[in-house]
Amino acid sequence: MNELCERLGIEFPIFAFTHCRDVAAAVSNAGGLGVLGAVGFDAAELETELTWLDEHVGDRPYGVDIVIPGKYEGMGELDPVKLEAELKAMVPEGHRTFTKTILAEHGVPELPPDARRRELLGWTAATAAPQIEVIMAHPKVALVANALGTPPDEVIAQVHGSGRLIAALAGSVKHARSHRDAGVDIVICQGSEGGGHTGDVGSIVLWPEVIDAVAPLPVLAAGGVGSGRQMAAAMVMGAAGVWTGSLWLTVEEADIPPEQMATYLAASSRDTVRSRSFTGKPCRMLKNDWTEAWERDDTPDPLPMPLQMMVAIECVSRGSRYPVQAKDVAFNPAGQVIGRATQMRRTKDVVVDMMTEYVDAITRLQPDA
Repeated sequence: MNELCERLGIEFPIFAFTHCRDVAAAVSNAGGLGVLGAVGFDAAELETELTWLDEHVGDRPYGVDIVIPGKYEGMGELDPVKLEAELKAMVPEGHRTFTKTILAEHGVPELPPDARRRELLGWTAATAAPQIEVIMAHPKVALVANALGTPPDEVIAQVHGSGRLIAALAGSVKHARSHRDAGVDIVICQGSEGGGHTGDVGSIVLWPEVIDAVAPLPVLAAGGVGSGRQMAAAMVMGAAGVWTGSLWLTVEEADIPPEQMATYLAASSRDTVRSRSFTGKPCRMLKNDWTEAWERDDTPDPLPMPLQMMVAIECVSRGSRYPVQAKDVAFNPAGQVIGRATQMRRTKDVVVDMMTEYVDAITRLQPDA
Protein backbone atom coordinates (compact mmCIF):
# COMPACT_ATOMS: atom_id res chain seq x y z
CA MET A 1 0.00 0.00 0.00
CA ASN A 2 1.17 3.54 -0.79
CA GLU A 3 -0.24 7.03 -0.35
CA LEU A 4 -2.46 6.80 -3.44
CA CYS A 5 -3.89 3.47 -2.26
CA GLU A 6 -4.69 5.05 1.10
CA ARG A 7 -6.44 8.00 -0.55
CA LEU A 8 -8.61 5.68 -2.62
CA GLY A 9 -9.14 3.04 0.04
CA ILE A 10 -7.65 0.14 -1.93
CA GLU A 11 -5.11 -2.51 -1.00
CA PHE A 12 -3.08 -2.85 -4.20
CA PRO A 13 -2.08 -0.15 -6.73
CA ILE A 14 -3.62 -2.12 -9.62
CA PHE A 15 -6.15 -0.17 -11.66
CA ALA A 16 -8.17 -2.28 -14.10
CA PHE A 17 -9.91 -0.60 -17.02
CA THR A 18 -12.70 -2.75 -18.40
CA HIS A 19 -16.03 -2.44 -20.20
CA CYS A 20 -17.42 -5.34 -18.13
CA ARG A 21 -18.97 -4.65 -14.75
CA ASP A 22 -18.27 -8.20 -13.53
CA VAL A 23 -14.56 -7.70 -14.09
CA ALA A 24 -14.57 -4.28 -12.43
CA ALA A 25 -16.29 -5.71 -9.36
CA ALA A 26 -13.95 -8.69 -9.21
CA VAL A 27 -10.84 -6.48 -9.30
CA SER A 28 -12.17 -4.16 -6.60
CA ASN A 29 -13.11 -7.14 -4.44
CA ALA A 30 -9.61 -8.56 -4.92
CA GLY A 31 -8.02 -5.38 -3.55
CA GLY A 32 -7.39 -3.30 -6.68
CA LEU A 33 -9.60 -0.68 -8.29
CA GLY A 34 -11.93 -1.81 -11.06
CA VAL A 35 -12.65 1.03 -13.51
CA LEU A 36 -15.71 0.71 -15.73
CA GLY A 37 -15.46 2.21 -19.23
CA ALA A 38 -18.61 4.27 -19.74
CA VAL A 39 -18.29 5.39 -23.37
CA GLY A 40 -20.66 2.74 -24.73
CA PHE A 41 -23.49 3.47 -22.28
CA ASP A 42 -26.13 6.17 -22.33
CA ALA A 43 -27.10 7.69 -18.98
CA ALA A 44 -29.87 5.19 -18.23
CA GLU A 45 -27.67 2.22 -19.10
CA LEU A 46 -24.82 3.61 -16.99
CA GLU A 47 -27.18 3.99 -14.05
CA THR A 48 -28.02 0.30 -14.34
CA GLU A 49 -24.34 -0.68 -14.48
CA LEU A 50 -23.32 1.45 -11.49
CA THR A 51 -26.26 0.33 -9.39
CA TRP A 52 -25.19 -3.27 -10.05
CA LEU A 53 -21.61 -2.43 -9.09
CA ASP A 54 -22.76 -0.76 -5.87
CA GLU A 55 -24.49 -4.00 -4.95
CA HIS A 56 -21.50 -6.22 -5.76
CA VAL A 57 -18.45 -4.44 -4.33
CA GLY A 58 -19.51 -4.32 -0.70
CA ASP A 59 -17.76 -1.40 0.98
CA ARG A 60 -14.99 -1.27 -1.63
CA PRO A 61 -14.59 1.58 -4.15
CA TYR A 62 -14.47 1.48 -7.93
CA GLY A 63 -13.86 3.96 -10.74
CA VAL A 64 -15.50 5.09 -13.97
CA ASP A 65 -13.78 6.08 -17.21
CA ILE A 66 -15.40 8.68 -19.47
CA VAL A 67 -14.29 10.12 -22.83
CA ILE A 68 -14.18 13.87 -23.44
CA PRO A 69 -11.50 14.43 -26.11
CA GLY A 70 -9.49 17.61 -26.05
CA LYS A 71 -10.39 18.13 -29.70
CA TYR A 72 -13.21 16.73 -31.80
CA GLU A 73 -15.68 17.70 -34.50
CA GLY A 74 -18.64 19.67 -33.12
CA MET A 75 -16.90 21.00 -30.01
CA GLY A 76 -18.94 23.72 -28.34
CA GLU A 77 -22.39 22.23 -28.96
CA LEU A 78 -23.65 20.84 -25.65
CA ASP A 79 -27.08 19.66 -26.74
CA PRO A 80 -26.56 15.98 -27.66
CA VAL A 81 -29.58 15.86 -29.99
CA LYS A 82 -28.47 18.92 -31.93
CA LEU A 83 -24.88 17.71 -31.95
CA GLU A 84 -25.82 14.32 -33.35
CA ALA A 85 -27.89 15.91 -36.12
CA GLU A 86 -25.04 18.29 -36.94
CA LEU A 87 -22.48 15.48 -37.06
CA LYS A 88 -24.68 13.14 -39.09
CA ALA A 89 -24.83 15.77 -41.80
CA MET A 90 -21.02 15.81 -41.92
CA VAL A 91 -20.64 12.07 -42.62
CA PRO A 92 -20.10 11.38 -46.36
CA GLU A 93 -22.49 8.77 -47.71
CA GLY A 94 -19.52 7.02 -49.31
CA HIS A 95 -18.19 6.07 -45.87
CA ARG A 96 -21.49 4.47 -44.88
CA THR A 97 -21.66 2.61 -48.18
CA PHE A 98 -18.10 1.34 -47.76
CA THR A 99 -18.92 0.08 -44.26
CA LYS A 100 -21.97 -1.80 -45.48
CA THR A 101 -19.94 -3.28 -48.33
CA ILE A 102 -17.30 -4.68 -45.96
CA LEU A 103 -19.95 -6.21 -43.73
CA ALA A 104 -21.85 -7.67 -46.67
CA GLU A 105 -18.67 -9.21 -48.09
CA HIS A 106 -18.13 -10.98 -44.75
CA GLY A 107 -21.73 -12.16 -44.49
CA VAL A 108 -22.58 -10.14 -41.39
CA PRO A 109 -26.40 -9.86 -41.21
CA GLU A 110 -28.25 -6.56 -40.98
CA LEU A 111 -29.57 -5.53 -37.58
CA PRO A 112 -33.30 -5.80 -36.96
CA PRO A 113 -34.92 -2.34 -36.67
CA ASP A 114 -35.45 -2.64 -32.91
CA ALA A 115 -31.75 -3.41 -32.31
CA ARG A 116 -30.31 -0.26 -33.88
CA ARG A 117 -28.68 2.23 -31.52
CA ARG A 118 -28.00 5.92 -31.66
CA GLU A 119 -24.83 6.69 -33.58
CA LEU A 120 -23.43 9.24 -31.12
CA LEU A 121 -22.99 7.28 -27.90
CA GLY A 122 -19.92 8.98 -26.45
CA TRP A 123 -16.74 10.82 -27.40
CA THR A 124 -18.09 14.35 -26.68
CA ALA A 125 -18.71 16.72 -23.77
CA ALA A 126 -22.41 16.73 -24.67
CA THR A 127 -22.76 12.97 -24.25
CA ALA A 128 -20.46 12.80 -21.20
CA ALA A 129 -22.38 15.39 -19.17
CA PRO A 130 -25.38 13.09 -18.43
CA GLN A 131 -22.95 10.28 -17.59
CA ILE A 132 -21.18 12.49 -15.05
CA GLU A 133 -24.50 13.33 -13.39
CA VAL A 134 -25.13 9.60 -12.98
CA ILE A 135 -21.62 9.00 -11.63
CA MET A 136 -21.99 11.73 -9.01
CA ALA A 137 -25.02 9.92 -7.58
CA HIS A 138 -22.96 6.83 -6.70
CA PRO A 139 -20.74 7.43 -3.64
CA LYS A 140 -18.69 4.25 -4.13
CA VAL A 141 -17.14 5.79 -7.25
CA ALA A 142 -13.79 6.98 -5.90
CA LEU A 143 -12.13 7.89 -9.20
CA VAL A 144 -13.25 9.44 -12.47
CA ALA A 145 -10.82 9.10 -15.37
CA ASN A 146 -10.89 10.84 -18.73
CA ALA A 147 -9.55 8.70 -21.54
CA LEU A 148 -8.70 11.40 -24.07
CA GLY A 149 -7.44 14.89 -23.38
CA THR A 150 -7.51 17.17 -20.37
CA PRO A 151 -10.95 17.19 -18.74
CA PRO A 152 -12.85 20.49 -19.00
CA ASP A 153 -12.48 22.81 -16.01
CA GLU A 154 -16.13 22.39 -15.04
CA VAL A 155 -15.79 18.61 -14.98
CA ILE A 156 -12.70 18.76 -12.76
CA ALA A 157 -14.52 21.15 -10.41
CA GLN A 158 -17.59 18.90 -10.32
CA VAL A 159 -15.56 15.81 -9.49
CA HIS A 160 -13.47 17.59 -6.87
CA GLY A 161 -16.58 19.16 -5.38
CA SER A 162 -17.92 15.68 -4.72
CA GLY A 163 -14.75 14.66 -2.87
CA ARG A 164 -13.50 12.32 -5.59
CA LEU A 165 -10.21 12.12 -7.46
CA ILE A 166 -9.94 12.73 -11.19
CA ALA A 167 -7.37 11.26 -13.55
CA ALA A 168 -6.56 11.65 -17.23
CA LEU A 169 -4.60 9.57 -19.72
CA ALA A 170 -1.53 11.03 -21.38
CA GLY A 171 0.57 9.81 -24.29
CA SER A 172 3.17 12.57 -24.12
CA VAL A 173 4.89 14.92 -21.68
CA LYS A 174 2.89 17.80 -23.19
CA HIS A 175 -0.39 16.08 -22.42
CA ALA A 176 0.73 15.21 -18.90
CA ARG A 177 1.71 18.81 -18.11
CA SER A 178 -1.62 20.02 -19.44
CA HIS A 179 -3.41 17.64 -17.08
CA ARG A 180 -1.29 18.77 -14.13
CA ASP A 181 -1.84 22.46 -14.85
CA ALA A 182 -5.60 21.92 -15.06
CA GLY A 183 -5.68 20.39 -11.58
CA VAL A 184 -5.97 16.70 -12.37
CA ASP A 185 -5.06 14.49 -9.39
CA ILE A 186 -3.48 11.56 -11.25
CA VAL A 187 -1.79 11.27 -14.63
CA ILE A 188 -2.18 7.92 -16.38
CA CYS A 189 0.86 7.64 -18.65
CA GLN A 190 0.23 5.21 -21.51
CA GLY A 191 2.94 4.07 -23.85
CA SER A 192 2.38 3.20 -27.48
CA GLU A 193 2.18 -0.55 -26.89
CA GLY A 194 -0.98 -0.15 -24.81
CA GLY A 195 -4.45 -0.97 -26.07
CA GLY A 196 -6.91 1.71 -27.11
CA HIS A 197 -5.86 5.27 -27.88
CA THR A 198 -2.12 5.80 -27.61
CA GLY A 199 0.68 8.03 -28.77
CA ASP A 200 3.79 6.76 -30.54
CA VAL A 201 6.36 6.65 -27.70
CA GLY A 202 7.02 3.36 -25.92
CA SER A 203 6.34 2.91 -22.22
CA ILE A 204 9.93 2.32 -21.08
CA VAL A 205 10.86 5.75 -22.47
CA LEU A 206 7.64 7.63 -21.74
CA TRP A 207 7.01 6.62 -18.12
CA PRO A 208 10.11 8.23 -16.55
CA GLU A 209 9.76 11.29 -18.79
CA VAL A 210 6.24 11.94 -17.55
CA ILE A 211 6.98 10.99 -13.94
CA ASP A 212 9.79 13.56 -13.84
CA ALA A 213 7.75 16.20 -15.69
CA VAL A 214 4.76 16.25 -13.32
CA ALA A 215 6.38 15.29 -9.98
CA PRO A 216 5.17 15.10 -7.26
CA LEU A 217 1.82 14.35 -8.91
CA PRO A 218 1.17 10.58 -8.84
CA VAL A 219 1.51 8.79 -12.16
CA LEU A 220 0.00 5.44 -13.11
CA ALA A 221 2.03 3.49 -15.65
CA ALA A 222 0.01 2.10 -18.56
CA GLY A 223 0.83 0.36 -21.80
CA GLY A 224 2.22 -3.16 -21.81
CA VAL A 225 1.63 -4.03 -18.15
CA GLY A 226 0.50 -7.62 -17.80
CA SER A 227 2.63 -9.08 -15.02
CA GLY A 228 4.06 -8.37 -11.59
CA ARG A 229 7.54 -7.97 -13.07
CA GLN A 230 6.31 -5.22 -15.39
CA MET A 231 4.50 -3.63 -12.46
CA ALA A 232 7.73 -3.72 -10.45
CA ALA A 233 9.61 -2.03 -13.31
CA ALA A 234 7.04 0.76 -13.39
CA MET A 235 7.12 1.26 -9.63
CA VAL A 236 10.92 1.32 -9.56
CA MET A 237 10.78 4.12 -12.12
CA GLY A 238 8.59 6.11 -9.74
CA ALA A 239 5.04 5.20 -10.76
CA ALA A 240 2.41 5.17 -8.00
CA GLY A 241 0.64 2.20 -9.57
CA VAL A 242 -0.30 0.55 -12.84
CA TRP A 243 -3.25 1.07 -15.15
CA THR A 244 -4.08 -2.16 -16.94
CA GLY A 245 -6.57 -3.05 -19.67
CA SER A 246 -5.68 -5.87 -22.04
CA LEU A 247 -4.96 -8.06 -19.00
CA TRP A 248 -8.70 -8.30 -18.27
CA LEU A 249 -9.96 -9.19 -21.74
CA THR A 250 -9.38 -12.90 -21.21
CA VAL A 251 -10.49 -13.42 -17.62
CA GLU A 252 -13.37 -15.77 -16.89
CA GLU A 253 -15.64 -12.92 -15.79
CA ALA A 254 -15.25 -10.99 -19.06
CA ASP A 255 -18.50 -10.64 -20.98
CA ILE A 256 -16.95 -11.47 -24.35
CA PRO A 257 -18.43 -13.80 -26.98
CA PRO A 258 -16.56 -17.11 -27.35
CA GLU A 259 -15.48 -16.25 -30.90
CA GLN A 260 -13.93 -12.95 -29.79
CA MET A 261 -12.35 -14.60 -26.76
CA ALA A 262 -10.73 -17.21 -29.04
CA THR A 263 -9.31 -14.39 -31.16
CA TYR A 264 -7.75 -12.73 -28.11
CA LEU A 265 -6.31 -15.98 -26.76
CA ALA A 266 -4.73 -16.81 -30.11
CA ALA A 267 -3.25 -13.35 -30.71
CA SER A 268 0.47 -12.67 -30.48
CA SER A 269 2.16 -9.42 -29.56
CA ARG A 270 2.72 -8.79 -33.27
CA ASP A 271 -0.97 -8.97 -34.13
CA THR A 272 -1.91 -5.44 -33.06
CA VAL A 273 -1.94 -2.22 -35.06
CA ARG A 274 -2.60 1.47 -34.34
CA SER A 275 -5.56 2.30 -36.53
CA ARG A 276 -8.01 5.17 -36.96
CA SER A 277 -10.55 2.88 -38.62
CA PHE A 278 -12.97 2.67 -35.70
CA THR A 279 -12.67 5.88 -33.65
CA GLY A 280 -10.94 8.39 -35.90
CA LYS A 281 -7.91 8.67 -33.60
CA PRO A 282 -4.94 6.26 -33.43
CA CYS A 283 -6.18 3.30 -31.41
CA ARG A 284 -4.32 0.03 -30.86
CA MET A 285 -6.37 -3.07 -31.67
CA LEU A 286 -6.05 -6.46 -33.26
CA LYS A 287 -5.55 -6.06 -37.00
CA ASN A 288 -8.08 -7.80 -39.22
CA ASP A 289 -9.93 -7.37 -42.50
CA TRP A 290 -11.64 -4.19 -41.26
CA THR A 291 -8.43 -2.38 -40.28
CA GLU A 292 -6.73 -3.52 -43.50
CA ALA A 293 -9.63 -2.34 -45.66
CA TRP A 294 -9.45 1.24 -44.37
CA GLU A 295 -5.70 1.38 -45.08
CA ARG A 296 -5.98 0.68 -48.81
CA ASP A 297 -5.30 3.47 -51.30
CA ASP A 298 -8.62 2.88 -53.09
CA THR A 299 -10.83 3.22 -50.00
CA PRO A 300 -12.06 6.22 -47.94
CA ASP A 301 -9.80 7.70 -45.29
CA PRO A 302 -11.08 7.42 -41.71
CA LEU A 303 -12.98 10.50 -40.55
CA PRO A 304 -12.08 12.63 -37.51
CA MET A 305 -13.50 11.77 -34.08
CA PRO A 306 -16.40 11.25 -33.43
CA LEU A 307 -17.50 10.95 -37.07
CA GLN A 308 -15.60 7.72 -37.74
CA MET A 309 -17.28 5.88 -34.87
CA MET A 310 -20.64 7.12 -36.13
CA VAL A 311 -19.77 5.18 -39.28
CA ALA A 312 -18.11 2.23 -37.53
CA ILE A 313 -20.94 1.79 -34.99
CA GLU A 314 -22.64 -0.25 -37.73
CA CYS A 315 -19.77 -2.72 -37.57
CA VAL A 316 -19.55 -2.67 -33.77
CA SER A 317 -23.28 -3.23 -33.29
CA ARG A 318 -23.61 -5.94 -35.90
CA GLY A 319 -20.43 -7.58 -34.66
CA SER A 320 -21.78 -7.73 -31.10
CA ARG A 321 -25.00 -9.34 -32.28
CA TYR A 322 -23.43 -11.71 -34.82
CA PRO A 323 -19.94 -12.51 -33.47
CA VAL A 324 -19.46 -15.64 -35.56
CA GLN A 325 -20.05 -13.91 -38.88
CA ALA A 326 -18.15 -10.77 -37.81
CA LYS A 327 -15.05 -12.43 -36.36
CA ASP A 328 -12.79 -11.08 -39.16
CA VAL A 329 -14.05 -7.48 -38.94
CA ALA A 330 -14.74 -7.10 -35.21
CA PHE A 331 -13.52 -4.21 -33.06
CA ASN A 332 -10.90 -5.80 -30.77
CA PRO A 333 -9.01 -3.12 -28.82
CA ALA A 334 -5.92 -4.67 -27.26
CA GLY A 335 -2.33 -3.85 -26.44
CA GLN A 336 0.76 -5.78 -27.41
CA VAL A 337 0.72 -7.55 -24.04
CA ILE A 338 -2.25 -9.55 -25.34
CA GLY A 339 0.38 -12.04 -26.50
CA ARG A 340 0.79 -13.13 -22.86
CA ALA A 341 -2.92 -13.97 -22.57
CA THR A 342 -2.97 -17.58 -23.66
CA GLN A 343 -5.56 -18.99 -21.25
CA MET A 344 -8.63 -17.84 -19.36
CA ARG A 345 -8.12 -17.23 -15.65
CA ARG A 346 -10.20 -15.96 -12.75
CA THR A 347 -9.81 -12.24 -12.09
CA LYS A 348 -8.90 -12.82 -8.44
CA ASP A 349 -6.14 -15.21 -9.45
CA VAL A 350 -4.72 -12.66 -11.88
CA VAL A 351 -4.56 -10.03 -9.13
CA VAL A 352 -3.00 -12.41 -6.59
CA ASP A 353 -0.44 -13.76 -9.07
CA MET A 354 0.45 -10.26 -10.17
CA MET A 355 1.09 -9.09 -6.61
CA THR A 356 3.05 -12.27 -5.78
CA GLU A 357 5.28 -11.78 -8.81
CA TYR A 358 5.66 -8.09 -7.95
CA VAL A 359 6.87 -8.91 -4.44
CA ASP A 360 9.28 -11.53 -5.79
CA ALA A 361 10.72 -9.02 -8.29
CA ILE A 362 11.17 -6.33 -5.64
CA THR A 363 12.77 -8.85 -3.30
CA ARG A 364 15.36 -9.72 -5.95
CA LEU A 365 16.35 -6.07 -6.00
CA GLN A 366 16.84 -6.13 -2.22
CA PRO A 367 18.30 -9.58 -1.48
CA ASP A 368 19.55 -8.60 1.95
CA ALA A 369 16.47 -6.67 3.03
